[in-house]
Amino acid sequence: MTESLSTTTVIDQTSPRPSAPEVARQQGVNPVDYLRQRGFVYDITDEAGLRAAFDSGPVTAYIGFDPTGTSLHAGHMVSIMLLATLQRMGHRPIALGGGGTAMVGDPTGRTSSREIISLDDLKHNLGKIRTQLEKYLDYEGGRFGDNPAALSVNNADWLLPLRYIPFLRDIGRHFSVNEMLATDTYRTRLETTGLNFVEFNYRLVQAYDFLHLYREEGCLLQMGGSDQWTNITAGVELVRKADRGKAFALVSPLITTPSGEKMGKTGSGVRVWLDPDQFSPYDYYQYWVNTEDAMVETYLRQFTFLLEDEIADLTSVSGEALREAKWRLAYEATTLAHGVDEAERAQSASRMFFSDQAKFVASETAHIVTLPTTKLAEADVTDEFTLADAFVAAELAKSRGEARRLAQQGGLSVDDARVSDVDVPFGAVLGERNAVLLRAGKKRFKRVVVVDRR
Repeated sequence: MTESLSTTTVIDQTSPRPSAPEVARQQGVNPVDYLRQRGFVYDITDEAGLRAAFDSGPVTAYIGFDPTGTSLHAGHMVSIMLLATLQRMGHRPIALGGGGTAMVGDPTGRTSSREIISLDDLKHNLGKIRTQLEKYLDYEGGRFGDNPAALSVNNADWLLPLRYIPFLRDIGRHFSVNEMLATDTYRTRLETTGLNFVEFNYRLVQAYDFLHLYREEGCLLQMGGSDQWTNITAGVELVRKADRGKAFALVSPLITTPSGEKMGKTGSGVRVWLDPDQFSPYDYYQYWVNTEDAMVETYLRQFTFLLEDEIADLTSVSGEALREAKWRLAYEATTLAHGVDEAERAQSASRMFFSDQAKFVASETAHIVTLPTTKLAEADVTDEFTLADAFVAAELAKSRGEARRLAQQGGLSVDDARVSDVDVPFGAVLGERNAVLLRAGKKRFKRVVVVDRR
């Protein structure tokens, strides 16, 4: 029987459950079949050849990650789960940090040039990203049976020392300018804002990454989103032309919401970062709880390691009954990103907040540190600092004007009491307290605490 989660259910973690990819491996399922079942396959260059490679032993596969920020976000989850899945099936994942390619800038999907970032900042960002990936990947080896250890690399290590003329002679000669200009990425840029020479070289250096990893690490497979198909297959072709080698490409469909937007942001437009200092584990949990009904089954398959029959059982219902599937999705996703303890704290706080039997206000729950909290310095709470400013500071409204509109529509409350005037001083709202609970709509809230208030 499938274990279901309601607002009064806590998942038992005393007996570790085998993950779906580990079970699939035990049953002799080829990774291609598993990935297709979970919705990860959009296209493969040579499916029969890749199947044979998987059947012959551990395959080394890589995905590149953009290090222009200090944190990955929910939009990277397909890539992360692809690597994590293959490792749990006994294969070797490489997470490639684009420290070198970031200095060139990928023009794919962009109408303007990317801002150039310093090498020191890139190295710092890669260190932060490695910490986030460690939650999903085993860098020691053996955690999932006899799986190989994961590897993180920075392509700046081999791209920056390249000599220009030898690179053009040995690598550039394998690329057709006519073919490159025929692709949507380059053609669109040329017809709109233009394409600089540095960006034009992006495909060459990304393809060279694959060749380098093929030579140095025996890497046979590059994966990514379907928008990267031409860049990835350029690497496959380079391996064939330069070394007469056989390599493979596998791309996944781009995940979008029912409204057509890319996943990775909350309904209010806030990026769902994996770094807990930029997006709290509680907020991360709530992001998944708020999944639209139409996406629950897809997200359970791609962003958890639940068994297929569990997913089928959880999603066999509709409407309000689907809430249990959303709670389970949130718990599993948060456990992967932040650990069991944070997932349980987030689950407990969310259950307490939304339970009909547990209505509370901030003054009664100031000790619940798992609730999303915005801290204000007492010096900032002046007579000019209004309740609208507090909603903006708590990221529940984008501006004073939006806070006013939400209040007029009945969408804002303080300690569960609806408010219509947000231009009053926030200090007057606080009174003698040092914390209040602000809420926007039914699902978004923040505890606002004034630090060191006497």
